[in-house]
Amino acid sequence: MPHVIPSLWFDSEALEAAEYYVSVFPNSRIDRVTHYQEGGHRPAGSVLTVDFTLDGTRHNALNGGPEFHFTEAVSLVVECADQAEIDHYWDALSLGGSEGPCGWLKDRWGLSWQIAPLPFLDLIAGPDQERAARATAAMMEMGKLDLATLMAAADGEAN
Repeated sequence: MPHVIPSLWFDSEALEAAEYYVSVFPNSRIDRVTHYQEGGHRPAGSVLTVDFTLDGTRHNALNGGPEFHFTEAVSLVVECADQAEIDHYWDALSLGGSEGPCGWLKDRWGLSWQIAPLPFLDLIAGPDQERAARATAAMMEMGKLDLATLMAAADGEAN
C-alpha cells in the first residue's frame, strides 16, 4: 500500500531542520540520511535527503538548492489538546522565525505551521454556528491562539 509523505525542499539545511523538528515533537526520530555521490548536484558526501518521523508521521527533507522556497500555500498543522501544547509548539517553532495571525507562524527555515487547538476545531465544525462565528471572530484578532479566550468568545463572554 502506498504512503503519502510530505517532502520539504531546503537549500542545504535539511538535516539541521529535521534534527530540530524531531527535538520538538514526541515520538520522533531521524530514520535515514542519504548523501550526494560523485557527479551529483552538490559535493560528494553532503546531505541529499533526510527521512524523519514527527510524532509517528513520516516526512522527507531534501537539500535541493536555493531555487525553491516555502510559501504559505502549504503548511503543517499541529493539533493541540490544550493551551500548554499550543504554547510549547508555538514557542519552539516560531523561535528564529516569525509569528503570523490566526495561529500561523513561520519557522526559521520559512516553513509555515498552523498551531490549532482541537477544542476550537471541534467548536467551529459543530452544529452551533453562532458560537463558531463568535470564536472565529476572536481568532481573527489573535496571533498565537488563546484557547480560554476563544472558548469565552464562543460563549458570548467579553474579554
